[in-house]
Amino acid sequence: MAHLSLATTERWTDKQGQAQERTEWHRVVLFARTAEIAERYLRCGSLIYVEGRLQTRRWNDDNGQERQRTEVVAERLKLLDRRPAEAAPPAAATATGANARTKPAGPPARRAPEPAVADFNDDLPF
Repeated sequence: MAHLSLATTERWTDKQGQAQERTEWHRVVLFARTAEIAERYLRCGSLIYVEGRLQTRRWNDDNGQERQRTEVVAERLKLLDRRPAEAAPPAAATATGANARTKPAGPPARRAPEPAVADFNDDLPF
């Protein structure tokens, strides 16, 4: 099981032409394989798509006060960030006299295709 905070931001222009912005934070709960994928691939600031259901939990805290929290129980998680470019191999050095120069490393290495991680229930018709 994993928990994460998700920010959603809404931007609009009001009637006076002023740019407005509102950010809301949501608690997301992930289970099983989805939680493992989140732990492995997500970092602070990662862009993700989450789909799930809302669940409200109620409990009494240590002081006897009733508390409640509404969470998104994620059923689908899709990573939207591109993976960082892999580091290029070090350039080969050749010595000519007292000067050392570097040769171009050649064409960039091909990236492995990104795994289709956590897009489990792709039942959309498009």
